[in-house]
This record gives sequence, structure tokens and C-alpha cells, in this order.
Amino acid sequence: MLAGGVGSRMRPITHTSAKQLIPVANKPVLFYGLEAIREAGIREVGIIVGSTAPEIELAVGDGSQFGLDVTYLPQDAPRGLAHAVLIARDYLGDDDFVMYLGDNFVVGGINGVVERFRRERPHAQLMLTRVKEPHAFGIAEMGQDGQVLGVEEKPQYPKSDLALVGVYVFSPAVHEAIAELKPSWRNELEITEAIQWLIDQGRPVKSTIITGFWKDTGNLADMLDMNRFVLERIDSEVSGSVSADTEIIGRVVVGPGAVISGSRIVGPVVVGAGSVVRNSRLGPFTSIDCDCTVIDSDIEQSIVLRGAFIDGVGRIEMSMIGREARVVPGPRAPKTFRFVLGDHSEVRVGV
Repeated sequence: MLAGGVGSRMRPITHTSAKQLIPVANKPVLFYGLEAIREAGIREVGIIVGSTAPEIELAVGDGSQFGLDVTYLPQDAPRGLAHAVLIARDYLGDDDFVMYLGDNFVVGGINGVVERFRRERPHAQLMLTRVKEPHAFGIAEMGQDGQVLGVEEKPQYPKSDLALVGVYVFSPAVHEAIAELKPSWRNELEITEAIQWLIDQGRPVKSTIITGFWKDTGNLADMLDMNRFVLERIDSEVSGSVSADTEIIGRVVVGPGAVISGSRIVGPVVVGAGSVVRNSRLGPFTSIDCDCTVIDSDIEQSIVLRGAFIDGVGRIEMSMIGREARVVPGPRAPKTFRFVLGDHSEVRVGV
């Protein structure tokens, strides 16, 4: 499981938080992957960690909460997917293994691809999905019966629209391939080049094409899409306190200790434990994490992280509010804006 990336496309959120731990429907993205691994019958997991290792280790622990036995494998800097396998060489030994990118979300899990690998015994089993912009992905060229003829990373002239999803199953032969690699123009060891080496050596590489929902949650739009998809499948559960003057429409989850009063909640919506919502409108497709406060505000299609405070700011939509962030009204000076922004922030101002 790869969880060492710095998440540059999700800044400024990831300046202070691991991108794999950003919550979707109030559960970290990484946890969905760990649950998928467990459901596939795998129990031993090595997690590649980088600069956010303490946060990852605090959240996952020894893996027992997932029914897993977790070992942490430090990486000094992101140097490519194949480099992560190189770091894990001693841990993996001569076992077959799954490589799962910790910021990916695959609907339906990975049971099918793992079972097919066990049954057919190729040297690599890839998961593929059709994409609209193949030049932005690793792309596979296909032959008959799911045999992969070639792979290429972000090609200028793609040979198909089938992109590599961030889940791979390998035999130990991939270690031979990685030993032959040299850094690419990105100064990384590319897993696509290792797969191509297997193909060139006549080692069978097969694929499974998925048609369900898949996201590489590397930017805000993808995070919000995933949040929407997960929320669409929740069941209502109210454990907290909801006042009589609150209107709830659709499927809504209210966590223990949460207090909602004088508000309108249009599901699907999740309100985390200990949060307070007063005189506000939430939803649809909104996740409010634990210990947040929302007062006199309207929030739609957004993710609000733990401990955020939002008071009297009118309408918020298609947004992510960071942990312990404060969103409150400022002085009403015409055509004047005052900002304190983190590195690589983006602000859209209506004028």
C-alpha cells in the first residue's frame, strides 16, 4: 500500500495533512483501500510512508482495527511506483503481492482481480478503465483475451483509452524487471517500464477492465466526486440530537453527541460525532466531520474536516474546509478583500 506521496495537487490541505487521510463521507480514503485488501483475503500489508509517516501510523496503527497485520516501510522521497516496490523487496520476499495506491478508490473492491491472478497465474494482472483523456494516464495496448501488448506512461499519442487503475497484482518476476530499470525523465523508477520489461521478456501480463466507479483522488474535484458517490449509498442513522424544529429530508447520518437545531438537512449528508449545526442548511452531498461547528450557514456538495468552525458566511458549495479552519464574516468594505492564504492556494472571487 503506497501512502508516501506529498499530495501537491491538494495543497494547501496537504501542507498539514496526509492526502491519503483526507476523509470521504467522514472516512479517510486510505481506509477504503485497506478494507478492500482485507476483503480480498489478504492479511499482511506493508505501507510505504514518507514525510507524513507519523500521521499515517497514528491513524492505522498495527492494522488490527482492519483485521490486518501492518508493517511500515519508510521512503525518503517519492521516487516512482517501482521504487516503492524496490524498497519493499525484503518485506515481500518471493511472495506474490498486490500493489495498491493509497489515494485510489475502486468500487467493488479487488476480489475479482486477485482471484483471477491466482487462477491464471500471469506475472502481472492489471486493472484498467476507459478514460476520456488517455494522454494523462498510464495506458495499455491490448491484444486478445485480455493479454497486454504494451504499456506507456502519459503517451502523447495513446494507443487506447484504457488507463491503468492504481491496483496491480505481481509475481516475484517483477523484481527482476525493476532491477533492470533506470530513472525516467521524471527521475523516477516507473512501474509501467517494469511491466513493459515483463512483456518484452515474454512474461504473461493480463488485465481486467472495470466499468464501475474509480477515482485517483488527487484533486478537489475528484475528492468531491468520490464523496458524492459514497454518500449516495449511505443508510440513515441518527445517533445524535436533532431538535423538533429541524427538517431532515432523505438519507442523513448524525453521529453520537452531534447536536442539530433549527436547521434543514437535505440528504445525503453525514454529520460527525460531536458536531454542532444551528440555524443552517446542509446538503445535499455534504460531509461534516467530527467536532465541527456550523452556524447560520448554507453548505452544499462540500467536505468539512474535523474541528472546522463556520459561522454566518451564507452559501458555501463545491468546497473543502480544512481541519480547525475558521470561516467567518469579515468587515463589509466594498470591493475590498482580505486574505491569509497557504502556499499554492486558489481563490475565486465574484466581482
